[in-house]
Amino acid sequence: MKKTKSIIWGIVLIAAGVLWAISSLGIAEIDIFFDGWWTLFIIVPSAISLVTSHDKVSALVGIGIGVVFLLCVRDIIDFDMVLKLIVPAVIVIIGLKLILSAFAEKKTEDAVYEMEKNTENIDNVFALFTGEKVDCRGKVFCGAEINAIFGGVDYDLRGAVIEPDSAIKATALFGGINIFVPENVKVRVKSTSIFGGTSNKARRADDGAEDVITLYVSALSMFGGIDIK
Repeated sequence: MKKTKSIIWGIVLIAAGVLWAISSLGIAEIDIFFDGWWTLFIIVPSAISLVTSHDKVSALVGIGIGVVFLLCVRDIIDFDMVLKLIVPAVIVIIGLKLILSAFAEKKTEDAVYEMEKNTENIDNVFALFTGEKVDCRGKVFCGAEINAIFGGVDYDLRGAVIEPDSAIKATALFGGINIFVPENVKVRVKSTSIFGGTSNKARRADDGAEDVITLYVSALSMFGGIDIK
């Protein structure tokens, strides 16, 4: 994903440089600094995020905002009308985000439910006033339940063979859990935090790749933390 984003940005910058050079040399009249040119700093990054990011809603919102500003600057639409529609638009966007989040959480709940029905093949890791390190290198991973109470767990999946749509149920009470995942895995998190937090820092897998699978994580942290890396 990072490589794709770099390539797209490279193409955009090359195109901008070539157009600028053509205009400067007088080969063709290309008005780079047209009315509202600054809106491209909103539209272009949002368009790239639409291709490379998993958060399509935010990318579409960014494109919409940029296009609206561009149309306002060029007097195609009335800016006063846009101001009147800002609050309703924000409410609609929040509603869409809530709906999409609900679907994502439902998938996580279903994956955890299926995992818990197959208890024979899942890992159970429990750390109480101690630390545990689990290396799953070479192992076929079907799911795991990880509990850290006044302790810590490092759970390493980077060398594991992960079954499609596997799940992890992680609970950190006054403790910490680190989950390391390979780069070809998408991570979906449903978290509940009470004086704690869950962080998903895993590298985003490319949805277009054939070997991409999804790991669903249901996380509960109370006075503790869960990090996915």
